[in-house]
Amino acid sequence: MKLTLTLILSVFVAFGIVTLGFTIYQGSSEKKKLTADLEKRIKNVAEHNIKVDSQFFCINGDERFRHYHDSIIKHEDLLGLAIYCSSDSLLCTSDIRPLLSNAFKYIPLLLYTNNPLGEFITASDRKIYQYIRPFRSMRGKKAAVILYADAEYIDRVVQQLWIHNLVKWVIQASVVSLIIFLIIKWGILSHINRFVAWSRAMRTGNAEYLEKPKTSRFLEPLHEEIENIAKAIREAKTNAEEEARLRTSAETIWTPERLKIEVSNLLQNSKMIVVSNREPYMHIYEGKEIRCIVPASGMITAMEPILKACSGLWIAAGTGDADRETVDKDGKIPVPPEDPRYTLKRIWLTKEEEEHFYYGFSNEGLWPLCHIAHTRPTFRIDDWNYYRKVNEKFAKEVLTETSGEEQPFILIQDFHFALLPELIKKDKPGARVAIFWHIPWPNPESFGICPWQAEILNGILGADLIGFHTQYHCNHFMETVNRALESRVSWENFSIKIGSHTTIIKPFPISISFTLRDYDASNMKTDPAKILAKHGINASFIGIGVDRIDYTKGLVEKFQAIERFFEKYPEYMGKLTFVQIGAPSRTLIKSYADMVEAVQDEADRINSRLKSKNWRPILLLIRHHSHEEIIPFYSSANFCMVTSLHDGMNLVAKEFVASRNLNDGVLILSRFAGASQELQGAIVINPYDIEKSADSIKTALEMSLEEQIHRMKQMRLTIIRQNIYSWAAGLIRTMAAINS
Repeated sequence: MKLTLTLILSVFVAFGIVTLGFTIYQGSSEKKKLTADLEKRIKNVAEHNIKVDSQFFCINGDERFRHYHDSIIKHEDLLGLAIYCSSDSLLCTSDIRPLLSNAFKYIPLLLYTNNPLGEFITASDRKIYQYIRPFRSMRGKKAAVILYADAEYIDRVVQQLWIHNLVKWVIQASVVSLIIFLIIKWGILSHINRFVAWSRAMRTGNAEYLEKPKTSRFLEPLHEEIENIAKAIREAKTNAEEEARLRTSAETIWTPERLKIEVSNLLQNSKMIVVSNREPYMHIYEGKEIRCIVPASGMITAMEPILKACSGLWIAAGTGDADRETVDKDGKIPVPPEDPRYTLKRIWLTKEEEEHFYYGFSNEGLWPLCHIAHTRPTFRIDDWNYYRKVNEKFAKEVLTETSGEEQPFILIQDFHFALLPELIKKDKPGARVAIFWHIPWPNPESFGICPWQAEILNGILGADLIGFHTQYHCNHFMETVNRALESRVSWENFSIKIGSHTTIIKPFPISISFTLRDYDASNMKTDPAKILAKHGINASFIGIGVDRIDYTKGLVEKFQAIERFFEKYPEYMGKLTFVQIGAPSRTLIKSYADMVEAVQDEADRINSRLKSKNWRPILLLIRHHSHEEIIPFYSSANFCMVTSLHDGMNLVAKEFVASRNLNDGVLILSRFAGASQELQGAIVINPYDIEKSADSIKTALEMSLEEQIHRMKQMRLTIIRQNIYSWAAGLIRTMAAINS
């Protein structure tokens, strides 16, 4: 209340000061204007209306003067008129005679100089304007006309102006104060009170008030900051509870806080740089406004905890249409936007570089080469030249950012930058360089297809550490190097030596952010019937698949297995609908565009053949879905089906398992996905075997709840023990142990 009263009083004082200054200026201007108008009017009367007549009056006497005096006084709105003919001859009325004593002081001088004079005088507490105009009579004698006008009205006008502005000040200040009071009471204090209640609920754990309070756009920045503070407090409290629980149970589970401490100890103030093609945060235009989004990527999920822990630098290609508008002159921006923990540096690629480096060599060459799945790799010399050029561009940026450091930690991501390790090591041999290959590595015969096999292998082997998802991929890589390059391959400690440089090859199965607090979360299961009803489908069972639309994901094979399931077990028709969420990807490449069309056509064919009223076997949703949109499908599904034909890890399998807070549900998982080596509780299938894949669906639907819980608990505990924080810690530990 004191603050409100102080603010209102300040408004009154501020308005008063402004009004006072304005009134002084306005009063002065108005007074000058009225005075000038009066002087001009009296002068005009004296010069044009009286001069000739006054000569006549000096000759003809009082009688004619009195008649003229009355008419001109009335017509010109004067107080009086006098004509001075000589020192002993004066024509005037008795009412102005007392005023003439002032005029007599000036008349002799004015007659001599023949100059007029106007001035304000005071008589009987009355302000009067006096004007004296000398002239020569018809006989050559000097005479003067004296005019008097009321000037009292000038002060009255100015006084009324002051009164008017005073009243206006009081009214305006009162209205503004009332508006401010209402804004403070309902527009600010009400929100602050909700914030206080919300913050108290956060502190005391009163879940009844934990719902995000509604706020206005004006207070949105304040709300975001309070929310971030509350989130940080909640995370700190949860981390403390989790650490205490881990100490009590003697578990060695990794948490964000534990990773932060570990990375800080390992880096010893060395700079950490992550390099990837895809950026962790992208800025795009939505109408005229700029929105920040997080691209869907398992790689981003894996890398961000490391950067947050060490406040490092992430170098990536800027691909958002508003990316340039949000960075500084060096192309940098602190991220995440709501709580900056590290720096993102964006590199700009030309249209030609993106076409040849990304779509060409990376996704039409290396991607199908490493995924042995139906699509023949395409290698073009122009694509290769641009691939080298972009790798050199990124190497230059990395070296610039580490110019002052002898042993920076540089973690390179994926197949887009196979040449980057060697390029960095040539100029900075002391750097600790690692590359993590997020996709499979094929057998030596398959990789031998690449015309630039030696250049790529030498580029990768410039790193001190090469990471793959599985030991199987490590073995393939070492076999490839053993056949293609002159090198010393040690299977005993999984290292490769070329010249004096040794590279370690290790598996690091990538994972997701999943800790004990996530395991214990008590989210309610979504009713599958409600989800399907939104799409006009009536069914009691639901299956879920979440994939990029890519020829490596086995989507057509998955749909064929679903079709065969209904053929073999028709009793489930009308009862089960399989929901496939498909994210379009790389649609500028013909094989991917064709894949989208093939998946849609297959779903349409099966639906057309099997559907009935208010039911269809497959619900295909082709668009990008956020993680929040996917969670209800994960939690409501009876089973999740992952049918990768060749995959590095496939985090969808782990995300589905992590979402099952009731420990129910079944995971059907391709044996060609890296996750199948960890998630032993899944039903593992060969997606090419349509018959057995169909049977696995029946097994999943008819599995007892006890067995579901047993399998799911086993898989969820596996993910907790091998979560993304464990993955990051293992990678950084291995890098730190390398003697460059």
